[in-house]
Amino acid sequence: MTDIEGNDSSGASDGGPALVLRPIGFIRSGKAAKFAARHQPDEREPEENFLELVPGRNFEAALADLAGFERVWLLWWFHRNEGWRPQVIPPRGPQRRRGVFATRSPHRPNALGLTPVRLLGVEGRTLRLGACDLVEGTPVLDIKPYVPGYDSFPGARAGWIDEVDAWEAAPPAFAVRVARLAEEQAAWLRSGWGVDFLGRARELLGRDPSPHRTRRIRRTEAGFEIGCGAWRALFTVDAVARLVEITGLGPAYPRRFLERDGAEQIVDRDAQRAFLERWPDSELPLKARDAR
Repeated sequence: MTDIEGNDSSGASDGGPALVLRPIGFIRSGKAAKFAARHQPDEREPEENFLELVPGRNFEAALADLAGFERVWLLWWFHRNEGWRPQVIPPRGPQRRRGVFATRSPHRPNALGLTPVRLLGVEGRTLRLGACDLVEGTPVLDIKPYVPGYDSFPGARAGWIDEVDAWEAAPPAFAVRVARLAEEQAAWLRSGWGVDFLGRARELLGRDPSPHRTRRIRRTEAGFEIGCGAWRALFTVDAVARLVEITGLGPAYPRRFLERDGAEQIVDRDAQRAFLERWPDSELPLKARDAR
């Protein structure tokens, strides 16, 4: 079992003692890519996830009486993160830097995450959970019951997030149209590989298609693209007509990168290779550093 050391992830040390945290279990969500895990769980969509506790530590006894709670808090570790930033650009709202302690950003001095999630059942050492924002294999450090009388403050102010909530509650600023090629590619990915990111891309682009580092929207020679986990969607913007057209989809990696030794770990690698066989013009151009 791998321990998680609670050192300052920036590499600095304040001279204090190191803390060692040992995972009590790991999430099985089927969400291999970060893009597949929404920044906040959406319980309007049916979803089932699992927390499998590790054996040999008498966790079966520790789970006694938990089944009577409708929700639990999960305390977990952002295991894919390296380093932290004092200011970050949140994915929601305009592209603006904010203090990391005023955000839910994963780039924190200690990479701790906290999520309230619906508890659907307890079976042995496995918890069945509802919608959650954790990727496959996330190490969980602790479970606490959600107590509405103590944990809920519906009238509390949420600072800049209140402003963003009002912005998102407004109708989408742009209509989003999907070209025939993009529809064909999306249908091929759904039916053959179980990959479906077009709906999420449409949602984000309808709000604001302008370049945004955290939302992985950038300008290209032919228009724009948005990164969607291991994939990308190409689009154009008609600012006058307030129209976004998704013109095509494509892998997030060039073919040569996918063929390298060690590339087996890339999410959806086989699907990306098959996609490039079918639509070779969708290949991402190699950058100079990738060609070496």
